[in-house]
Amino acid sequence: MWKHSKVLSASLLVLSLACPALAGDRTIPITDDRGVSVEVPSDPRNVAAVSYLAVDVGLALGVAPSRFAVTYMTKGRDPDFLLGLTKDMASLGQRAKPNLELVSQAKPDLIVAMKRYTVGNAASYEKIAPYLAFNIERYDESFREVAELSKAFGQPEKGEALNASFRQHLADYVAKAPKDLHPRFQIMWAGDTPFSFHTENTAASIVAALGGDNIVGPMTQGGRFGMEMSLEAMLEKDPEVIFVYDSGPDRPQENNPIWSQLSAVKNKRVHYVGDQWVETNGPIAREIVLREAAHYLYPDTFPAVDVRAEAAKLIPADIRK
Repeated sequence: MWKHSKVLSASLLVLSLACPALAGDRTIPITDDRGVSVEVPSDPRNVAAVSYLAVDVGLALGVAPSRFAVTYMTKGRDPDFLLGLTKDMASLGQRAKPNLELVSQAKPDLIVAMKRYTVGNAASYEKIAPYLAFNIERYDESFREVAELSKAFGQPEKGEALNASFRQHLADYVAKAPKDLHPRFQIMWAGDTPFSFHTENTAASIVAALGGDNIVGPMTQGGRFGMEMSLEAMLEKDPEVIFVYDSGPDRPQENNPIWSQLSAVKNKRVHYVGDQWVETNGPIAREIVLREAAHYLYPDTFPAVDVRAEAAKLIPADIRK
């Protein structure tokens, strides 16, 4: 019996050495935000990420940073909420204009991309590798996107746990937030006519859940996740707290004399925030936005946040080496 077992073990070893791709050849179906069911490798080794979502999910699951190539939001900046780990990843260009040649050179076995920036070239991406397109815009989409990508990384249970953990953390913060305060807020890109986000946007949903009152309001049915809002319209709504995505030193709204009339500006409650406020759908980003939003809305109740320190709690130490 023992002899037969040894022969069997030896045979399996030879087979595994002769066919090293057996495990990697397995695929699973993932349905993306196009409604397309895509067969993806069950344990992708090289992931091309157009947006930070796949990296965010992967790092939270303990997937090695070396498996990713990624686009950037602001050139030369490696996001603190990902502990700067993108610095050693191959660049695929700016996320709104991903470079298809660089995507191909990365030799991915899976592409995870922001839908609105890539779906027009879906056929080209599909020639390179299995292509998943996600919206990466709304709070209600975040949980499904984390769950689906966790399946793709072979860790569906951990993905569900990350979703459940965030829901509990949000409930804990909501329970602790003052009930008699509802600060008017706005989340926007810098600009002469700032692009601002409706409440369905993931970051805006978190701020609203904490008791904030979004001056931009909800989406219209079938509408976009955000809209342009003039400084005149902002003054009429007069936000008490403003979150501006920090995309660099160009801040044209500050040159408009109306800007200084806003309550948020007069009370020094304008906060230039990091990439996690724009790409909030991953498990690391939304946890950090929750903590930052709670502090910025209610600084007397919640402590200031060290983004890197919080990220270090969420990204396993063994993949940070």
